[in-house]
Amino acid sequence: MSVSISVRLPEEVARALEELAKVTERPKTFLIRKALESYLGEYADFQIALDRLRDKDDAVISRAELRKRLGI
Repeated sequence: MSVSISVRLPEEVARALEELAKVTERPKTFLIRKALESYLGEYADFQIALDRLRDKDDAVISRAELRKRLGI
């Protein structure tokens, strides 16, 4: 099921979206949906990383220690 929303974009973003839609021959809706999916996935990963950094029980190790543990 799809849900319709409306968004106000700055003119330069709207122009860039229009140009990308023309160049890729894709609807603007498709491009916006893909951009949001990508952003939300990246944001979720970012939040997980921040949560792990803030977790006092989850030790932070150096790059050298990681390489040692991996046998590199």
